[in-house]
Amino acid sequence: MSRTALLLMDLQLRNLAHAPDGYLPRAVHALGAARAAGIPVIHVALQLRDGHADAHPRNKTFGSLPSGLFTPGDPDAALHPDVAPADGEIVVHKNRVSAFAGNDLRQLLAVQDVTHLVLAGIATGGVVLSTALQATDLDLRVTVLSDACADPDPDLHDTLLRSVLARRGEVATAGAWARGLGV
Repeated sequence: MSRTALLLMDLQLRNLAHAPDGYLPRAVHALGAARAAGIPVIHVALQLRDGHADAHPRNKTFGSLPSGLFTPGDPDAALHPDVAPADGEIVVHKNRVSAFAGNDLRQLLAVQDVTHLVLAGIATGGVVLSTALQATDLDLRVTVLSDACADPDPDLHDTLLRSVLARRGEVATAGAWARGLGV
């Protein structure tokens, strides 16, 4: 029997400021569906050390970030209040693109016997893709919520969903996934 968990990834204020119109309500819908169905929710957020001591200058993504961004003191690195963790929901901080990077997410999933991840987050070409690929390599079943993911490049988003992610797991809308849960 597959135990499912919803991963809400990088739904931080700074990232959501650039999300397409209508994105946040779909992520909120997925969160509500998971909670109503009793599915564990894990919130994943990028958090670098003060001074970015964990971001090597050679890293094209993180090495060039201005100091102070996505650190514990950065108010724009907070999770959006509409998708804030409820009591008992886990928050995992990562220090690279994948939700598995620099943390104990794999251990947390194993302890809860999670074998199926449902992914929602920003960006499709970043955290969603990296996490989906790593999860499938870990023999986890993956469902990507197509409209609860977003990318600054809509064409890339569509191509990844259609040509890459659908080959490694399932792709569904948040509404279709919620209906499948009976909520």
